[in-house]
Amino acid sequence: MKRELDNLVTQMHAGGITYDEAVREFKRRFILEVLSSHRGNQCKAATELGVHRNTLSRILAELKIDPAQVRTGLRRPPQRERAPFDGTKQRGERA
Repeated sequence: MKRELDNLVTQMHAGGITYDEAVREFKRRFILEVLSSHRGNQCKAATELGVHRNTLSRILAELKIDPAQVRTGLRRPPQRERAPFDGTKQRGERA
């Protein structure tokens, strides 16, 4: 993983990305990953990140992250939008 990070930093530097842009993008992706792993639950994500829930809320606002979109993106589609069950697999059979 260290090698991948080194390569990424080299590419970012060569691409002219500023320090502020790099830090912002890292924070954004890291927080989105943690928030997604907790299905949009800000309290659980804040605990894992080691910050107060209000601090996380402020960071989300700064980064323009909408927790409702994170939760919505993780939900199953409504029944009418799901593919119909075709019944070809037998009970207990794996794909």
